[in-house]
Amino acid sequence: MIRFLMILLFPTLVFSQSYPNRPVRMIIPFAPGGASDFVGRILQPRLSELLGQSVVVENRPGASGNIGLEAGARAAPDGYTLYLGNVGTVAINISVFPKLPVDPRKDYIAVSQVVDVPGVLVGHPSFPPNTVRELIEFARANPGKVNYASPGSGSQNRLEMENLRKAAGGLDMVHVPYKGGAGPAVAALVAGETNVMFVTASSAMPMVKAGRLKVYAITSPKRSGELPNVPTMEEAGFTGFDSGSWQGIFVPAGTPKDVVDKLYAVTLQTMKSPEVIERLSRGGVDVVTSASPAAFTEMVSREIDRWARAVKDSGATVD
Repeated sequence: MIRFLMILLFPTLVFSQSYPNRPVRMIIPFAPGGASDFVGRILQPRLSELLGQSVVVENRPGASGNIGLEAGARAAPDGYTLYLGNVGTVAINISVFPKLPVDPRKDYIAVSQVVDVPGVLVGHPSFPPNTVRELIEFARANPGKVNYASPGSGSQNRLEMENLRKAAGGLDMVHVPYKGGAGPAVAALVAGETNVMFVTASSAMPMVKAGRLKVYAITSPKRSGELPNVPTMEEAGFTGFDSGSWQGIFVPAGTPKDVVDKLYAVTLQTMKSPEVIERLSRGGVDVVTSASPAAFTEMVSREIDRWARAVKDSGATVD
């Protein structure tokens, strides 16, 4: 009987000991230039080093991140496909898109959170308002003439602006969604196609530092060391805007537990690397890891419930 059990377990044991023996891909559900791409490409070299195999970044943008979300979920559950999910694709889209073919709670195994990225409210330098209050007053005086960009109809950044509009008494502003993540939306704002937007700090930081965007406020509970003179949304007079964009590593459901455990250990080692921490910090990104895959799973479930309420309260729908 014992010999029979060993025969059944032998393939799994061999797989575990040899994993990985070929390159691993990491799906990023957005185009280059956004926060997810920024984070993924900083993690990539250290993950490759620790795994002993190349980690190849694969950008799969489109449909507010849903194309990449489904590609990761439908991949073989063998540890050779990692998915860099974030609050939008994993926790928000399931409430915004009623026919979403993926349920992150069933179709993925959560490995660990890796970062938390605060958001910023930014505008084109030529846009007259210079504070959040001035922005609201300007929008009230010019109904239907102020537009705001977002990385997609169901994105966290769109919900943040919907919340601000609601908190300000129902501002009449025009939503302009872009496909492929924050990069295209930020590029459009820099080009003057749009007026303002909420976006992750890492996506906007280079343009803010270059003077090509002006920043009104940050969505974190405290000011950023990279932007010490920028007030928080609460300091600007608006509570309830503590909404960082967390990101984490996921693998398809069915991935062997020993592989998940190895990926968890490697992820933690990666996030402790001084070079990784320093490069992320320059982009305004904080390293945050999970106590265990189970702890990350519980957090994801709470976030799905939290954002379901936010979507319902804001009335946001797919444009």
